[in-house]
Amino acid sequence: MNLEIVKRSARASQLLVRMTIALLLAGACAGAQASDNFGAWFESFKKDATDAELYRFLYQMPKGGDLHNHISGSGYVEWWYELALAQEARGYEYYTKVRINNCEPYARNEFGPAPYLMLFRNVLAANYEKLSACEKTEYKPLKDLNEDEKTAWLNSIRLDKAHEGRDEFFQTHWQRLNDIYSNPYILAELIYLNMREFGEEGLIYFEPQVGTGGFLKPDGSGFSSEEVAQIYRNRLAQADVAKTGVTVRFQRSILRFLPSAEQDLERMYRFVHENNDLWVAVNMVGREDNDKGYPLRFLSTLRELRKEYSGVKLSIHAGEVDEPNQHVRDTLLLGADRIGHGINLISDPDTMLLMRHGPYLIEINLISNLLLEYVSDYQQHPFPEYLRTGIPVALSTDDRGMWDSTMTDEFFVAVTEFDLSWEELQLLHTNSLSYAFVDDELKRTLLASHKKRTERFMKSVSKSGPVAADEVPSPRGFICQRYELCTLQ
Repeated sequence: MNLEIVKRSARASQLLVRMTIALLLAGACAGAQASDNFGAWFESFKKDATDAELYRFLYQMPKGGDLHNHISGSGYVEWWYELALAQEARGYEYYTKVRINNCEPYARNEFGPAPYLMLFRNVLAANYEKLSACEKTEYKPLKDLNEDEKTAWLNSIRLDKAHEGRDEFFQTHWQRLNDIYSNPYILAELIYLNMREFGEEGLIYFEPQVGTGGFLKPDGSGFSSEEVAQIYRNRLAQADVAKTGVTVRFQRSILRFLPSAEQDLERMYRFVHENNDLWVAVNMVGREDNDKGYPLRFLSTLRELRKEYSGVKLSIHAGEVDEPNQHVRDTLLLGADRIGHGINLISDPDTMLLMRHGPYLIEINLISNLLLEYVSDYQQHPFPEYLRTGIPVALSTDDRGMWDSTMTDEFFVAVTEFDLSWEELQLLHTNSLSYAFVDDELKRTLLASHKKRTERFMKSVSKSGPVAADEVPSPRGFICQRYELCTLQ
C-alpha cells in the first residue's frame, strides 16, 4: 500500500470518527430537547390533571429500582393468607390465636418474641402441638377462620388505623407473622410476587433484604442456610420470574441491637462473599432508638472483615430517629455506600455538606416515615432539601405490604407534596439504578434500558396521552385513604 492510499485511509477513518461523534452528539441533543419539551408538557399536565389522572400517569411512567425493601414486610396481607394456606401441599399447616382464655397471662415476656396477650399470632402445627391444653383452646386453624376473623387477621398485619404507628409496627407485626414468616417457600413466592407487581409498575431492578436463617420444615425442624438459598434460586429460575422483566439482587440483614450482632455481622459478610451470584450487600436494621445498636459499635468488626473479604457492599439504616445525632456520619465511617432513611441528616450540616454530589445515596421512604411517625406531616420531611441541594436520593418502599402501598404511591406523594419536575423524576429513577449494588456492565445495561423505555413513554404520551383508567389497578389502602383516591375514573 503506497503513502497516498495510507493518507486517504487515515482521512476516511478520521471522518468516520467525526461523523460518529456528530451523530452521537446530535442524538444526545435531540434526546435532551425531547426531554425539555416533555418537561414543559409535564408542568402543564400537573396544573390541569386530576389526582386520578396524575396517578395513572405515574403508574405508567418507567421507573428504576427499589433499593430499600424488607421482603418480610413487602407481602400484602392477602398474599400472606393465600400463600400460607397453599403450603398445605408441602405439609405445612398453621394455627392462629383467636381468643385469650387467661391460661398463663403473667408467665410471658410481653415485649419478647412470643407475647401471650396478642391475638392472631400464627404457629406451625408442629409448634401448636407443644402448647398446653388450655392454650390450644385459644387457637384455630388458619383455614377455618370465619369472615370476621379473617378480616381481623388481615388487618392485624398492616397499619390501617390512625392510632397505629411505630410501636405497633415494631412490636406486633413480626411477632404475629411468626411461623408463617419462617417458611422459605412463602418468602420465595413473595420475591416473585413483588417482582411481578414491580414489573407492572415499570420497575426494572429490585434489591430486597432476604435472609436464609431460622426457617422451618413442616415438622418444626430447621433448614440450613444452603437449603434455603437453593429454594430461592430454584424459584428464580422459573419462567414466570423472567417474564417480570425485573432484575433482582439480595441483601442480608442483621438486627443491630442484639448481643450477638457482631458475630451475626461476621456470618453475614462471609455468606454474601460466598454467595455473590445473588447476594450483594449487608444491611444493619432495627430500631435506632434502641441505643445498643449505635453505629460505631461495629467499626472495629467491619475493619477486620474488610481485611478478609472483598466485594461486600453496605447499605445501613441510619438517621431514622426523632432526635438530632451523628448516626449518618458514623455510618459513613463504617463504610456504607447507601443510607437507609437519613431523616435526621438535616440536623447535621457538616455531613450534609459531605454528601452533596458525593458517592453516597439516601434511600428515601416517604410513606414509611409518615406512618411510623418520624414526620407528622410531609412538610417536615427533608427529602426535597436533599434532592435540591445535590444529595443523591432515590425513592423506595421499605415495608410496603404493611403500609398497603406501592412504588407508584411513593412517586404520587413526592409529586403532589413537593411538586417534582420531570427532570427530578428522571434523576430519582437513574439514581436508583446508578447506586444499585450490581457490577458496572449490568448497571450500564439497566440504565440504557431505562433510557429507551423512557423515550418510548414520552413519545407515546405525547401522541396519545396517559393510559385509560381500566389499564391501571385500583389504588391500595394508603393512597386510597390518605388522598381519597379510591378510584381512577
